[in-house]
Amino acid sequence: MSSPQGEVILEAKDVTMQFGGLKAVDTFNIALRKGELAGLIGPNGAGKTTVFNVLTGVYKPTKGDVHLCGVDIRPLKPFKISHLGISRTFQNIRLFRDLSVIDNVLIAAHQHAEYTMLDSVLRLPKHFWGEAHLRKQALELLHIFNLDKKADYQAGGLPYGEQRKLEIIRALATEPKMLFLDEPAAGMNHKESESLMETIAKIRKDFGLTVLLIEHDMKLVMGICERILVLDHGVTISQGNPEHVRKDPKVIAAYLGADFDQGVDRG
Repeated sequence: MSSPQGEVILEAKDVTMQFGGLKAVDTFNIALRKGELAGLIGPNGAGKTTVFNVLTGVYKPTKGDVHLCGVDIRPLKPFKISHLGISRTFQNIRLFRDLSVIDNVLIAAHQHAEYTMLDSVLRLPKHFWGEAHLRKQALELLHIFNLDKKADYQAGGLPYGEQRKLEIIRALATEPKMLFLDEPAAGMNHKESESLMETIAKIRKDFGLTVLLIEHDMKLVMGICERILVLDHGVTISQGNPEHVRKDPKVIAAYLGADFDQGVDRG
């Protein structure tokens, strides 16, 4: 169920992504409203990550339109789209493993630095004030995920679950309007997934974010998403609130299987 009071932040109309003879996504449509928390699910190879790559500018759609706050983002490079307010995580963790935890966050935050290169070269007070401000913000984000005490640890030395969290923190450091999470619970145990579910709900509320996530952990998806879209072979076969999707025969037949109510992903 979408948030009726929120304005549409991102809209994709009839998006098709074709690679040679393979149509990975076929006439995909979505309108995400401010503050909405939605899920995108489907079997492996259904086109979920391809959708993310189109919406974040990694791929240019073969057909269709994508608008962020009314701006056509199809011609834009991913870094320009990030500046407009979309940030994402990836299935495969992409941290700067040899750098510290806080440096990973600061690298993302620097796109909003309030000082110039000249300020830095001349070591002007504005540079030092700006760096202190960014560091304070980075520590506040780390605190939300209980990682502030590990700010100076090497990122690659963190446990897997904490590396996943650090990726989300780094995405938040870009000050997005929209946050795309690509399998954020991958590799996490049950307790870590429960904690992540609470954290995603909290940051959506505290930061006023619109969140779209791909996830195979059905308990997480059903527990926090207001609306779910289901892809199968690049086609949207169902969408609606969790209860509607849970009971849709097309979803059960194509993806979820008889064990869905136990939270088992058969994709």
